[in-house]
Amino acid sequence: MEFTMKLRKVSSITKSEETLAAASKIARKRKKSNLTCRTCVCTSSQLGVFDFPPVWKELRVNAQLCDGIVKCDDGSEFKIHRAILAAVSPYFKALFTNSINRTQEEATEARVNVTGDTFQSFLDFAYTGTCTITKNNVKHLLQYADQYEILDVVQLCCAFLINDLSPTNCLETLKFASQYFCNELIHKGRLYIRHNFPKLIKESYEFYKISAPHLEDILKDDELNVKNEEAVFEAIKMWIGYSPTRRKIHLFSLLKCVRLGTLSYESVLEIATWALVEEDAQCKEYIQDVLAVMGGLGEEDDVDYINNYLFRPRIPYGVLFAVGGWSAGSPTNFLETYDCRADRWLFSVDTDSSPRAYHGLCHLNGLIYMIGGFDGNEYFNNMRCFDPVQHKWNERSCMYYPRCYVSVTTHKDQIYAMGGYNGRTRMSSVERYSPQKNQWELIAPMQMQRSDASAATVHDKIYIVGG
Repeated sequence: MEFTMKLRKVSSITKSEETLAAASKIARKRKKSNLTCRTCVCTSSQLGVFDFPPVWKELRVNAQLCDGIVKCDDGSEFKIHRAILAAVSPYFKALFTNSINRTQEEATEARVNVTGDTFQSFLDFAYTGTCTITKNNVKHLLQYADQYEILDVVQLCCAFLINDLSPTNCLETLKFASQYFCNELIHKGRLYIRHNFPKLIKESYEFYKISAPHLEDILKDDELNVKNEEAVFEAIKMWIGYSPTRRKIHLFSLLKCVRLGTLSYESVLEIATWALVEEDAQCKEYIQDVLAVMGGLGEEDDVDYINNYLFRPRIPYGVLFAVGGWSAGSPTNFLETYDCRADRWLFSVDTDSSPRAYHGLCHLNGLIYMIGGFDGNEYFNNMRCFDPVQHKWNERSCMYYPRCYVSVTTHKDQIYAMGGYNGRTRMSSVERYSPQKNQWELIAPMQMQRSDASAATVHDKIYIVGG
């Protein structure tokens, strides 16, 4: 499958603006510490809008006004406009100008160690801002775009690889990304591996080829998405079983990644019966120590489950939140969470200050929004926002109208509140909230009054059903 991807380039500035910008940049640097860190090239920068003149493509197709030539390894030659190529690549800018050695004449010819097809893609981007990226060419494009400092193409390739991550290719993609300065791709690749680990060990042949330190790094991560620790031990057995003679020396270090304290006493006994564990003196002693600790725990024992690695549970990949509602004849402010992996509900201490029911709930950009509602006396038009990472509730901008039984959904980083009941009548009005502006706006109303309906977003359209 092919994707044509486009990136806007920075618009040109005058010489005086350039001087002013440089002076401002120096002033800002003086305020910072002397320590600097390199920016990841695969993260999209703040690029201005630039329309590529159609005449550029026309001049290229007709080979008019060309003032340079690039020769590729396979014998291909391309007539180019040096200024256009220099605009997308600091490498070619330095090559074609005499900025380094001003006594030399400017070069008009360059030789590159890429194929004609790859360089053709670079020229496509330089002249049109578009670049066709496929599964077959993405790694070559990224490799040589990085070599010749065509950083916009590097960004496009990284975005393509992030969207293309799957259980069968994520390990290979992560290994490839580590060879280049693609921090965003590395970060997303690591998260994908941890969140899709059960599928990975079933579908990826690359799993059996990873190194012991890499596997250990994956298995000891708090965010590893596994239903229980038996799955972690099974992964270790599969990896060692691929080449037991060479890999059994890593068994002890890998076994310590299994959080045995979260398993039952019987399950740990079963792990101890695996032949390779019985043959390893260190492993046998470790299992016996764990069993002794587990066997000595009584109901009154105070175990630090968070800081004790043996007993600390993994961070759940997916969590359901149930906030507020009506219970025993009155609204509540209870907050409960459900761990899908562990099949367990837990009460949270992060309750909201005001009990309410019949409100709308949605999740957007890592935050939970509670919209409208009713407390038995008052119909609310306010909105509360909960950050599950910081464990904090915050007030947000109020809607135009009070709404309970309100239908809520999200679309393109905005929240939609539709219909509802204001204490007097069912409503047809619709409001839209922008988190960036912290502001609601009234938009076109629905065709009929509606409350207590379900709403969802599918293929860039919002559907409201029933009510």
